[in-house]
Amino acid sequence: QLQLVESGGGLVPAGGSLRLSCAASGRAFSRYNMGWFRQAPGKEREFVAAMLWTGEKSKYADSVKGRFTISRDGSNNTVYLQMNNLKPEDTAVYYCAVVNLVAGTVLPTRNSWGQGTQVTVSS
Repeated sequence: QLQLVESGGGLVPAGGSLRLSCAASGRAFSRYNMGWFRQAPGKEREFVAAMLWTGEKSKYADSVKGRFTISRDGSNNTVYLQMNNLKPEDTAVYYCAVVNLVAGTVLPTRNSWGQGTQVTVSS
Protein backbone atom coordinates (compact mmCIF):
# COMPACT_ATOMS: atom_id res chain seq x y z
CA GLN A 1 0.00 0.00 0.00
CA LEU A 2 1.42 3.36 -1.05
CA GLN A 3 0.82 6.40 1.16
CA LEU A 4 2.13 9.85 0.24
CA VAL A 5 3.05 12.79 2.46
CA GLU A 6 3.89 16.20 0.97
CA SER A 7 6.01 18.75 2.80
CA GLY A 8 8.29 21.72 2.24
CA GLY A 9 5.78 24.45 1.45
CA GLY A 10 5.82 27.88 3.00
CA LEU A 11 5.63 31.61 2.47
CA VAL A 12 8.25 33.12 0.16
CA PRO A 13 8.66 36.40 -1.73
CA ALA A 14 8.40 36.54 -5.49
CA GLY A 15 11.66 35.34 -7.02
CA GLY A 16 12.37 33.01 -4.12
CA SER A 17 12.76 29.25 -4.05
CA LEU A 18 11.31 26.24 -2.28
CA ARG A 19 11.89 22.51 -2.49
CA LEU A 20 8.86 20.32 -1.96
CA SER A 21 9.12 16.69 -0.89
CA CYS A 22 6.76 13.80 -1.45
CA ALA A 23 7.61 10.91 0.86
CA ALA A 24 6.28 7.40 0.59
CA SER A 25 5.16 5.55 3.67
CA GLY A 26 4.12 1.95 3.84
CA ARG A 27 6.16 1.16 0.76
CA ALA A 28 8.44 2.82 -1.76
CA PHE A 29 7.37 4.22 -5.11
CA SER A 30 9.00 1.30 -6.92
CA ARG A 31 8.75 2.07 -10.65
CA TYR A 32 5.54 4.08 -10.52
CA ASN A 33 5.33 7.24 -12.56
CA MET A 34 5.08 10.13 -10.10
CA GLY A 35 3.77 13.64 -10.54
CA TRP A 36 3.05 16.94 -8.89
CA PHE A 37 -0.20 18.86 -9.17
CA ARG A 38 -1.42 22.09 -7.64
CA GLN A 39 -4.74 23.66 -6.80
CA ALA A 40 -5.38 27.34 -6.17
CA PRO A 41 -8.54 28.54 -4.41
CA GLY A 42 -11.55 28.33 -6.69
CA LYS A 43 -9.62 26.57 -9.44
CA GLU A 44 -9.27 23.04 -10.74
CA ARG A 45 -6.31 20.94 -9.74
CA GLU A 46 -3.71 21.25 -12.50
CA PHE A 47 -0.69 19.31 -13.63
CA VAL A 48 2.74 20.71 -12.73
CA ALA A 49 5.44 18.10 -13.34
CA ALA A 50 5.97 14.36 -13.66
CA MET A 51 8.71 11.73 -13.75
CA LEU A 52 8.04 8.98 -16.27
CA TRP A 53 9.63 5.59 -16.90
CA THR A 54 8.78 5.48 -20.61
CA GLY A 55 9.26 8.09 -23.28
CA GLU A 56 10.30 11.41 -21.77
CA LYS A 57 12.04 11.20 -18.42
CA SER A 58 10.21 14.26 -17.18
CA LYS A 59 7.37 16.46 -18.29
CA TYR A 60 6.35 19.95 -17.20
CA ALA A 61 3.48 22.33 -17.55
CA ASP A 62 4.37 25.24 -19.80
CA SER A 63 3.86 27.65 -16.93
CA VAL A 64 6.71 26.15 -14.89
CA LYS A 65 9.23 25.08 -17.56
CA GLY A 66 12.66 26.43 -16.81
CA ARG A 67 11.73 27.23 -13.22
CA PHE A 68 10.71 23.91 -11.62
CA THR A 69 12.59 20.61 -11.59
CA ILE A 70 11.24 17.24 -10.53
CA SER A 71 13.61 14.61 -9.16
CA ARG A 72 13.67 11.39 -7.17
CA ASP A 73 16.02 10.00 -4.55
CA GLY A 74 17.98 6.83 -5.16
CA SER A 75 15.84 4.76 -2.84
CA ASN A 76 12.66 5.67 -4.73
CA ASN A 77 10.93 6.72 -1.54
CA THR A 78 10.97 10.49 -2.03
CA VAL A 79 10.10 12.70 -4.99
CA TYR A 80 11.12 16.36 -4.99
CA LEU A 81 9.98 19.49 -6.73
CA GLN A 82 12.58 22.24 -6.81
CA MET A 83 10.76 25.52 -7.39
CA ASN A 84 12.85 28.52 -8.43
CA ASN A 85 11.93 32.06 -9.42
CA LEU A 86 8.55 31.69 -7.80
CA LYS A 87 5.72 33.93 -8.90
CA PRO A 88 2.52 34.94 -7.08
CA GLU A 89 0.54 32.84 -9.56
CA ASP A 90 2.36 29.76 -8.24
CA THR A 91 0.44 30.13 -4.98
CA ALA A 92 -1.51 26.92 -4.42
CA VAL A 93 -1.70 23.71 -2.46
CA TYR A 94 0.73 21.26 -4.05
CA TYR A 95 0.02 17.54 -4.19
CA CYS A 96 1.91 14.51 -5.41
CA ALA A 97 0.35 11.40 -6.88
CA VAL A 98 0.99 8.29 -8.89
CA VAL A 99 0.39 9.20 -12.53
CA ASN A 100 0.18 7.73 -16.00
CA LEU A 101 0.69 9.30 -19.39
CA VAL A 102 -2.42 8.93 -21.53
CA ALA A 103 -2.43 10.36 -25.04
CA GLY A 104 0.31 12.77 -24.06
CA THR A 105 -1.48 13.96 -20.93
CA VAL A 106 -0.32 13.26 -17.39
CA LEU A 107 -3.22 11.94 -15.34
CA PRO A 108 -3.37 10.92 -11.69
CA THR A 109 -4.25 7.36 -10.87
CA ARG A 110 -4.71 5.03 -7.92
CA ASN A 111 -6.33 7.78 -5.82
CA SER A 112 -2.90 8.29 -4.29
CA TRP A 113 -3.08 11.96 -3.23
CA GLY A 114 -1.32 13.07 -0.09
CA GLN A 115 -2.59 15.84 2.17
CA GLY A 116 -0.90 18.57 0.15
CA THR A 117 1.49 21.34 1.16
CA GLN A 118 0.71 25.05 0.92
CA VAL A 119 2.93 27.31 -1.17
CA THR A 120 2.30 31.03 -0.88
CA VAL A 121 4.28 33.53 -2.94
CA SER A 122 4.01 37.16 -1.92
CA SER A 123 4.68 40.17 -4.11
